[in-house]
Amino acid sequence: MNSVELSLIAFVTICGGALLGTFIRPFLSDHHLSTDSRDVMKLGTSMIATMAALVLSLLISSAKGTFDTIKRGVNQLAADLVLIDSNMALYGPETRVARDILRHNVINTIERVWPGGENTMVLEKVETKHAIEDLSGLRSKLRHLSPQNNDQRQLQSETLQILDEANATRLLLIQQLGQRSFPMPIFVLVVFWLTIIFINFGVLTPRNTPVFAVLFVCALVAASALYLILELDQPFGGVMQISSAPVRNALASLGQ
Repeated sequence: MNSVELSLIAFVTICGGALLGTFIRPFLSDHHLSTDSRDVMKLGTSMIATMAALVLSLLISSAKGTFDTIKRGVNQLAADLVLIDSNMALYGPETRVARDILRHNVINTIERVWPGGENTMVLEKVETKHAIEDLSGLRSKLRHLSPQNNDQRQLQSETLQILDEANATRLLLIQQLGQRSFPMPIFVLVVFWLTIIFINFGVLTPRNTPVFAVLFVCALVAASALYLILELDQPFGGVMQISSAPVRNALASLGQ
């Protein structure tokens, strides 16, 4: 399920908790809703709310950290691609085939990672083997060059080093695509805690339109926070996906 579907399920579950609380309230006797009972329920709700807030903040921090790491990796990869192509151009016409391999690899990556389709992560996994083969072919082409002077030897060495760094960055990004920054049971647990909180809200509050409106808005805010976490955890999918602009800009300069 995508982030929208999971967030809607969380929203319905949380709202259901509030409605369950308002349904239970009329069946409770007066001593169940006495001042002392209300105080204990409020303290319990505050404790659960504190725990939920701490876990939510940790989830947001983890998802945002993963998002930023992958974004920096994409920018670094784009810069490395430009440097590799520039060095090969300076080396001479002998690198024409190698530059074509590099350009083909970048085009292939863009088409598969940012195709505008439904599941970019699966597409990226399918493409991984071929991408590694392309980069291996590029490295092989560079290693088999025969430098004629010190400048070419230095360019060959620098390009191979940058290529290794770019390949390592790319493989790291690929490995992170199929992984979540947090286990899903934690997400389910947070939804459970929020549902308990809203059950208590429903029990403690009277049944009227303003109360229902406030509970609805609060449930919407909670579900929005969960949606933000899920979106940040899908850097190449969803609404807030990482832009392909750095790699496309790099592609525009390759082979020039």
